[in-house]
Amino acid sequence: MNLLKKFAADESGATAIEYGLIAALMAVAVIAAITLLQEPLKDVFCNIGETLQDPEGGASTEGCATTPAAG
Repeated sequence: MNLLKKFAADESGATAIEYGLIAALMAVAVIAAITLLQEPLKDVFCNIGETLQDPEGGASTEGCATTPAAG
């Protein structure tokens, strides 16, 4: 019974587990943010690329070229 009380009172390793849970939660948040912002960021970079290709400000009829996903 004494061994069981010692085991229940032992808190070594709890901090490491807490840090692991925090890191996992942060990873989920980053993945969710990337997933949600994927299309708007693609549009922003597409517009920047079109502006760099045609700095005179003429309307581009090509739009942003998309490449098929690998795989």
